[in-house]
Order: sequence, then structure tokens, then C-alpha cells
Amino acid sequence: MDLPLTGEPVALDLINTLGNSPDGPVDHLTSVDALRAWLRTQAPRLPQPGADLTDADLVAVLDLREIVGTVVDHMRRGAEPPAPALRALSGADRLAPPYRTLSWEDDRLVVSAGRAGDYRSTLVATLADAAIDLLSGPIASVRGCEGPGCRMLFLPAHPRRRWCSPELCGNRVRVARYYRRHRS
Repeated sequence: MDLPLTGEPVALDLINTLGNSPDGPVDHLTSVDALRAWLRTQAPRLPQPGADLTDADLVAVLDLREIVGTVVDHMRRGAEPPAPALRALSGADRLAPPYRTLSWEDDRLVVSAGRAGDYRSTLVATLADAAIDLLSGPIASVRGCEGPGCRMLFLPAHPRRRWCSPELCGNRVRVARYYRRHRS
């Protein structure tokens, strides 16, 4: 199974691991191996697992995906998110406290950020932090793909963007429009 499109804010990439196909709903995080593959696509942005990624790590990510999806859905509709979801998201962010490290490189001070905790806590806290950044920032700009049956969310860089991917959904819409116009 192909992974969903990536490159949106991390919180949207997480939500977009639930998608649709011509055969119905698709969950791209159904196993530890699938989670590992998705985390590889997020390598520059998320902590990477060692060899000991577990089912508990997968469950923690899936639980957070549901919470983030609920809060994003409510906020996109202008509705108040459920208080338990907000508390859960805040709690997830606190699982691994952030810290900064100073070093001296090439005659300048370099500040690096990290999180203290085990891998699962660090991963969940990093994902929660990304969701909080999205929710407290550009959430009003998040759009849903206009492709038929597509449920992907994206943050448009251009105000006229309508599809999660011009190559996938955009092309499908254009081809369908062409066939409708040229039907005998």
C-alpha cells in the first residue's frame, strides 16, 4: 500500500494517514511496519525509532491521530472542540518536556531543541506539539481536497489551490471534466 502524500504540516500528515481509495477508506497505519515506513517519510521532522518500535507505540500514535483529527475537524467548522480532546492533546504535549542545548560551532552559538523522555513519549509529544502549532496558527487556512471522495487536508501555499495533489486528485477531476464534455 502506498503511503499518503506528505509535506504538509506534520499534524495534517498524521491526519492524512487515514484516506480513501476507490475501494473505500484506507488506513496507512495498520501495523508497526507501516508506522515505521511513515516515520521514515517524516525523518527530518520527527524522532526516528530504533529497532524496538512496538504495538504500544502504534496505539499511542493512533490515539493521538484520533484526538488531533477531532480537534482539527471541530476548529475547521468553527465549532468548539471537545474539552476532553483538548486536555488529551495538552497532556500528550507534556509527556516529554522540551529542552534546548547550546553548542559552539564554526565560531557561533548553536541552539538545538530536543525532548526528554523515552521514544514513545518523545514521538507523541512532538506530534502533539505540531498539532498545537497548527491549531494556534494557520488552522483557518486548512482546506479539504475537492477531489471526489478524497479526504486529505492541506495548507495551501496558493489561495487557488483546490486539491491535495494536482497530479492525483487534480488530474482526476480534469480528466472527468474532459470526458463529460466530450461524451457522445
